[in-house]
Amino acid sequence: MSNVMKSQVIRNNGEWAVEASGLVKTFGDNRAVDGVDLNVRAGTIYGVLGPNGAGKTTTISMLATLLRADAGSARIFGYDVVKESNIVRQLIGVTGQYASVDESLSATENLIIFSRLLGLGRAEAKRKAAELLEEFSLTEAAKRPLKNFSGGMRRRLDLAASLIAQPPLIFLDEPTTGLDPRTRNQMWDTIRRLVKTGSTVLLTTQYLQEADELADRIAVIDRGRVVAEGTVNELKASVGTSSLQLSIQNSQDMLDTRRIVEQVLNVRSTVSSEIGKITAPMADADRVTDLLIALREAGIHLAELSVQKPTLDEVFLTITGHGVKEDEASSSNEPEKVLEVSV
Repeated sequence: MSNVMKSQVIRNNGEWAVEASGLVKTFGDNRAVDGVDLNVRAGTIYGVLGPNGAGKTTTISMLATLLRADAGSARIFGYDVVKESNIVRQLIGVTGQYASVDESLSATENLIIFSRLLGLGRAEAKRKAAELLEEFSLTEAAKRPLKNFSGGMRRRLDLAASLIAQPPLIFLDEPTTGLDPRTRNQMWDTIRRLVKTGSTVLLTTQYLQEADELADRIAVIDRGRVVAEGTVNELKASVGTSSLQLSIQNSQDMLDTRRIVEQVLNVRSTVSSEIGKITAPMADADRVTDLLIALREAGIHLAELSVQKPTLDEVFLTITGHGVKEDEASSSNEPEKVLEVSV
């Protein structure tokens, strides 16, 4: 399908890249996906957050036509993933958790082969390969056999291969697993660039910071179910208000400071184990100005003031009763290595 036809598909369909309703997938006695609903707006980054075994990869596999759902339905840009799977496959790119490239070839050779399979001419394929190797900081290793690549380098090459055609919808299944912090930040920049240039990204991750940094909306999935959905700020607000943290210069002013904080904000405060620090819930940000005026009038000098929102870790813990990483060793809902292809 040409790029013109792809763009027409998106325009004709309207605002939704993914519409999934009641997706179910069972493996033996395990119900890996248990009635998942997802709606992903075109031109956004949508994060699916959860621990290993939560059902993230199986959900992606059904949306990408790699697994057939036992129940429910899904559409990609308006096309049914079962009845119109051939069209869907031309509109998506899929990157799994493990490299799906030929170890006997160099990085350049792999990318050229993928480019040629996608219809690029020889010269264009070479140009695209060089561009992607530069994008993913692999230029110096371009001619090295893949068997000599580190895990992180192989991961980056796999991602590069999946982006050759830059399809309208890109599924990234834990794309930064195994990457060092610097390379992970580079990957985040690449994902943002993809969206700015017209793609939609559905991203699964168990990295809380990754979801916080990238996603316009997040679905929290646990044990095969979507247990919460919304923007990052909506999810954080659902588990409580922000907190105001004060550090005062003179610890002898602690009692007076607490009294003023509690009176002005109409809350109960707590004293940190660290000398001179007070924390109080802050439901109304407008009252902070009143508090600062009251402290100044009382002659109390602040060393530091900050506002702390709830973290995504607190969101997940509150909603599910456990942390994102907690179930990794014991989770068995979901088969491993489901996604080992680049579409």
